[in-house]
Amino acid sequence: MKELIKALKRRNIEAFYCPTAKEAVAKVSSLINDGDTVTWGGSATVRELGLPDFLKSRGTLNVLDRDSVPTPEEKQEIYLQAFSADVFLTSANAISEDGVIVNIDGNGNRVAAITWGPKKVIFIIGKNKVSPSLESALERARNIAAPVNAKRFDIKTPCKIDGKCHNCNSPESICSYVHFLRNSRNKGRHVVILVGEELGY
Repeated sequence: MKELIKALKRRNIEAFYCPTAKEAVAKVSSLINDGDTVTWGGSATVRELGLPDFLKSRGTLNVLDRDSVPTPEEKQEIYLQAFSADVFLTSANAISEDGVIVNIDGNGNRVAAITWGPKKVIFIIGKNKVSPSLESALERARNIAAPVNAKRFDIKTPCKIDGKCHNCNSPESICSYVHFLRNSRNKGRHVVILVGEELGY
């Protein structure tokens, strides 16, 4: 992980290593200031870590939780509010050993927020998502993460059926947007917390 942290820093991305999930939660919390507006995308890792409830329990944050609202219209409003948030939490579908972060997205809200808008984007990335190369990172995103997420969100794609990417043009394609974060334009905006445990898909 030391070499990966060095690679991320060369890309103007702040990076930390936490051996355990518990330490990762504490690190995330330390990077969020009282009074901040915080939200996240559809990340299984964020939910697996219990971050939504943990951050709400702080009592000093404005937490925007799309899972807590009942209507599609209210969820859409939270998607839009994410762009003016102080902190956007997410994970990655994969990260190459030289520090390129790979995400694929069906709706595009997550990769859009990663690219532009929120003042700070914090990635929490388990060791299972580290791949030797950009090519293998993309392969992981499309053939491991995408089929699992297609099942999780119950969308109609070929990968949901047989667990492998068909490079489909399905109307509900979960790979509509493929995103590579190569460099952070603004120092300190992108932060990666690497975790020495397996997290998410």
